[in-house]
Amino acid sequence: MSAGADLFRAAAETLREHSRRIAVAATTLPPEDLWWRPHPDVLAFGNVLAHLEGNVRQWILGGIGGACDHRDRSAEFDRREGEDLVLLAALAGTVEEAACLIEGLPGDEADRPRTIQGFETTTQGAVLHVVEHFAWHAGQAVWIAKARAGAGHGLAFYDDAALDGLTND
Repeated sequence: MSAGADLFRAAAETLREHSRRIAVAATTLPPEDLWWRPHPDVLAFGNVLAHLEGNVRQWILGGIGGACDHRDRSAEFDRREGEDLVLLAALAGTVEEAACLIEGLPGDEADRPRTIQGFETTTQGAVLHVVEHFAWHAGQAVWIAKARAGAGHGLAFYDDAALDGLTND
C-alpha cells in the first residue's frame, strides 16, 4: 500500500468519525436550539450541518469525483430552518459517499492537480482541506450542543480515566 493510499484511508475514517461525533452531539442538543445563535454573525448547529454537507459534496464528490456542483454556499449560512434529522441524514449520506470515494483513490492520485471552488490544489490537498475543515466545524457543533444542553450534558468521546494512565513511554 502506498503512502497516498494510506493517507486516503485515514482521511476517510476521520471524516466518518467526526460525522458520528456530530450525530451524537445532535442527540444532546435541545431540539429548539437547532437554529440558536448568540448573535446573527455566527453559525447555528443547523448551519454547521448544511455547510459541512455542501463543502464535502463540492470538494470531494464534485472536485475529485466529478459530480455536478450546484452548491449555494451563502444559503448554507443564511438558513434559519430545517429539521435536524433531515440535515443529519443528508450530511451522513454525503460523508459516507465521500469516504468511499476517498478510500477508493489510488495512491498515485495524490499529486494530481485540481481546481476546486477556484482554488488550485491537488487531490491530497483537497482531501486534507476537507478533513481539516470538517474537524473545525465538528468542534463548533459539539461546543454548541454542550453549551445549550447545560452542565449535565454528558457528552464525551473519550474515557478520561482510562487515558490518564497511558503514556507514550
